[in-house]
Amino acid sequence: MGHDIQQGISDADSKRRLATLALGAIGVVYGDIGTSPLYTLQTTLSHDGMRPTPESIYGVLSLIFWAQIIVVSLKYVTFIMRADNKGEGGIMALMALALRAVRDKPKTRWLLAIIGIFGASLFYGDGVITPAISVLSAVEGVKVAAPGLAHWVVPVTAVILFFLFAVQRHGTENVGRMFGPVMVIWFITIAVLGGRMVLDNPHVLYAINPMYGVRFFFTHGVQAYIALGGVVLALTGAEALYADMGHFGKRPIRLAWFNFVLPALILNYFGQGALLLAHPEAIDNPFFKTVPSVLLYPMIALATAATVIASQAVISGAFSMTREAMSLGYSPRMPVVHTSREMSGQIFVPWVNSFLLVMVLVAVIGFRSSDSLSAAYGIAVTGTMTITTVLALFVARHQWRWSMPVVIIAGTLLLIIDMSFFTANLIKVEYGGWFPLVLGLAVFIVMTTWRRGRELVVREIKQGGLALVPFIENITEHPPLRVPGTAAFLTANQNSVPHALLHNLKHNKVLHERNVMLTVEVLETPVADADERIHLTSMDGNFYGLELRFGFAEDPNIPLALSRCAKSGLPFDLMDTTFFLSRENVVADKRRPGMALWRDRLFAFMSRNALPATAFFQIPGNRLIELGTQVEI
Repeated sequence: MGHDIQQGISDADSKRRLATLALGAIGVVYGDIGTSPLYTLQTTLSHDGMRPTPESIYGVLSLIFWAQIIVVSLKYVTFIMRADNKGEGGIMALMALALRAVRDKPKTRWLLAIIGIFGASLFYGDGVITPAISVLSAVEGVKVAAPGLAHWVVPVTAVILFFLFAVQRHGTENVGRMFGPVMVIWFITIAVLGGRMVLDNPHVLYAINPMYGVRFFFTHGVQAYIALGGVVLALTGAEALYADMGHFGKRPIRLAWFNFVLPALILNYFGQGALLLAHPEAIDNPFFKTVPSVLLYPMIALATAATVIASQAVISGAFSMTREAMSLGYSPRMPVVHTSREMSGQIFVPWVNSFLLVMVLVAVIGFRSSDSLSAAYGIAVTGTMTITTVLALFVARHQWRWSMPVVIIAGTLLLIIDMSFFTANLIKVEYGGWFPLVLGLAVFIVMTTWRRGRELVVREIKQGGLALVPFIENITEHPPLRVPGTAAFLTANQNSVPHALLHNLKHNKVLHERNVMLTVEVLETPVADADERIHLTSMDGNFYGLELRFGFAEDPNIPLALSRCAKSGLPFDLMDTTFFLSRENVVADKRRPGMALWRDRLFAFMSRNALPATAFFQIPGNRLIELGTQVEI
């Protein structure tokens, strides 16, 4: 009896926790895709000579419905979310998972890394366009309520976005508690508005039949293909389902999608379609014209709140991705501010925040309407979706051991859909699609240049270094003066003598009693397991080789890690430990083989302005000695 009661309590707690996580997922994960009804149908049915005729309305609704089912429900929620990297998702986590799956194939690893970095670069383009188009489309509701105020849309949008980025440094912990309830109200509202229209014209539900989508292609030809560039707007935010998997888990995200979000979205899209069947002239803003006039201003306020939440999710994702890129060696080190004592994932990256703010304001002022911005939106989204499919297929083949025929069939079907959306958006390059491509290319150049530059620096240091074992033997035979305490030398190569050790011995003529060659390695998993965090090698002369390993989603805290080394046989008294670091002064030299001279100079500039390794590794400044060394690349 008692066991049954405990089991009942446990089940109740489990259900309550599941419901809480699902509510959080509705607020954070589904903000972007949840606000897409604001602009999707309007954009798709009014571009490139398209008119809201019954044939085009049924055809576009059918395409939107089946895109939600195939791309979001089957591809992302069912297939892609299986590829979790120790519970973490997102394109950087997926890239690390794919690289680990082909670790014995260096050429394949290099190709997958390039593809993954480009996909991550496009995400920053999405991080710029999403806040701009979302908030702009919400504020444009003013045009319906009071057409005379239309000239205030851009200034008001700019002010809202400036405020949104200004409050990032304070974190989203408190605001985050409001996200779920606000988005629940949003989805219920759009479902009721859409359902009301569907009841007035239930024939619109015929569009569920996929033959309407097929017929649309036969009757409209090239126009139908171009319309795919608008249909994909209904899928924006699908990547967030995967990216935020580590915060909420698979089951709450799937539960929220199938039981709440998907029905609300479908009802609203079909409700807008029902309105257009009766009133084609409402195409200038079908979303807000489903709203009763008495509720128009409250709906504009709710839509603005929902779009701010959608923007917040993308901005937070850009912060998290930047931290992962820094850990994996694809981005210069930047200051990272933790905004919550309870949740390590809530961070603020000032440089990224400033960059996004400037680019978002440029997009709003330059494009001036959500209709114009829609041309710029689809390319970044569809590019990232295609790359995610490619990386997931490698994981399916090499890690899940899917047979080659199954991978080929699944890959062909998914890539045909992804490439159809992507190529349909490429047509819009000259109309604004160039904007996220230029942004993505700039970020790609920065990331690949930093990665290659660090490889060249490490190569130069290794080539100019002395072998460690003969050095220790020589020290043992001709011992210098030893002073009490521990010296920890940060080095990238455990087999060579750190430059800082050589400089210290040369100029100060002393060695510490205990000398530790300290290397930090970032793994291709989000969190390092306890048994792989510390690897200690004891050498003669009281020298030690110490490797500290961190996951790419962790903050590498060296003092904290050293305090845990006692279990491995090397206790540290941090007050008696001095850290030595060689700080490289990188000089671009065109005579050296490596990158193009302009990339060498770009890397040298980034290296000079990057956050010092000591600050990144949280080494206290009063225990640190930095010794400079010049490196030519």
